Amino acid sequence: MLDCAIIGGGPAGLTAGLYATRGGLENVALFEMGMPGGQITQSSEIENYPGFFEHDKTGMDFMDTWQKQCFHFGLKHEMKKVESVEKTGEHFTVTVEGGETYEAMTVITCTGSVPKRAGFKGEDTYFGKGVSTCATCDGFFYKNKPVTVLGGGDTALEEAFFLSNICSDVYVVHRRGEFRAAPPTLDRVMRKENIHLITDSVIEEAVGDAMGLSGVDIKNTKTNEITHMDNTGLFVFVGHNVNNGVLKDDKGGFICDVTDWGQVVVDLSMKTNVPGLFMAGDIRIEAPKQVVSAAGDGSIAALQVISYLQELA
Repeated sequence: MLDCAIIGGGPAGLTAGLYATRGGLENVALFEMGMPGGQITQSSEIENYPGFFEHDKTGMDFMDTWQKQCFHFGLKHEMKKVESVEKTGEHFTVTVEGGETYEAMTVITCTGSVPKRAGFKGEDTYFGKGVSTCATCDGFFYKNKPVTVLGGGDTALEEAFFLSNICSDVYVVHRRGEFRAAPPTLDRVMRKENIHLITDSVIEEAVGDAMGLSGVDIKNTKTNEITHMDNTGLFVFVGHNVNNGVLKDDKGGFICDVTDWGQVVVDLSMKTNVPGLFMAGDIRIEAPKQVVSAAGDGSIAALQVISYLQELA
């Protein structure tokens, strides 16, 4: 019987494992198919994590020390894909690929979310080389330079506003004639002089060379006219796919409360409505989608697991 099963090996899962094992739990397993690290391992440079400011270090370098530290305290790495989590009495049954099962007193799910791709030509080619899905992470690279934002919801406009304080100009491209963002958000954006709204338009193609993105071709959906814009930053905000599949039962429903967008509902202690089931990182509601926040979630969830098990004893 595991004291705690942690599903997902990104910053949230690793931090949960560190705090759980260092906090005294002796039987904690981290389920992650590959080497732990998460999406941050794909980053070529890390600038916004406190205490880490080495420009020659990649996301992979950044997470390498996390792995060593977490496993040092006894965290077990189960390199297996989790298929489902089920509450069975007072315990949980974790089923992995192939049908093998593990019993656990508690579960922390840290499977995250993945930004949706818009599907325009060149998006994959220049992803990480000018095309980004995180203004907080990458906006500073374009200080005093023009950038393009694709999207029409609250997130797109909030990120555009954030970028407007860093970049010279922000061009927001939206396929509809009206934005879906909340009126206060839209009003704030429209009052910012260096934010330019381009409606009824889509990104036709991201263009560049071996050095990365150099510009975008914007197509007006009403006239089919294509306008080329030179810039080296394109931020795509068209939603996220939440990796919540392990929380579905055999009927396709969720074992805990989720929002209409599939984000798991938790309180400030990372508790779900199911006793003993905790979340951490981008899978939860209102996640900032930052490494430092995910790590904070993981520590909170692990400390709550320790308290929960102490109350059961």
